[in-house]
Amino acid sequence: MRRIGILIALALCARVAAADEPSHDATSHHPFDDVEQWVKVFDDPARDAWQKPRELVAALQIRPGMAVADLGAGTGYFSRHLARAVGPHGTVFAVDVEPNLVVHLRERAEREQTENVVPVLASADDARLPVGRVDLVLIVDTYHHIDDRLHYVARLKRALRSDGRVAIVEWQKRELPVGPEMDHKIARELVVDEMTSSGYRLIEEPNVLPYQYVLVFAPK
Repeated sequence: MRRIGILIALALCARVAAADEPSHDATSHHPFDDVEQWVKVFDDPARDAWQKPRELVAALQIRPGMAVADLGAGTGYFSRHLARAVGPHGTVFAVDVEPNLVVHLRERAEREQTENVVPVLASADDARLPVGRVDLVLIVDTYHHIDDRLHYVARLKRALRSDGRVAIVEWQKRELPVGPEMDHKIARELVVDEMTSSGYRLIEEPNVLPYQYVLVFAPK
């Protein structure tokens, strides 16, 4: 009986410890197949006031000729800004897992004549980026949608050049006038911990956005 009691106590302790461990899976799972709905959200002209795309691109020191991956590109809100920054000799990989959005990204690139934007249909566990080609992976408002993040971001290192970087833009975990519900947000400290555990080091933290933190990492 005493042995059974000890085993039960150990099992309970293990369950409590597991409950205390932070999850590395997505905090929300939205369907993104309704393109018209998400165009209204992501491309709302009012977004520029707080997302500050030009300021963010400048802070990340994106230069002509670079290859940049817009991971979770959505409707292509950042595409034209990134395309302008990398210039005609650079490349913007506009990556998303939703086929309808990837079709929209292609149509948008054709409409805006951004020939350096390359839409990419990714897998849920793989960004499908070319190996060793990317100077910067930009992940805006998307990190909290990724499952099994430790393995996902570790796998991203394959796509980076030797001096490549990963920039994560996420919502500050506090009440804000814009953005998702509180339980969808990820604390800055957890992102840093996950990236460090996955083989990255924090190299920069530009303070350019009012409601989001910006963390720039490089492989260790």
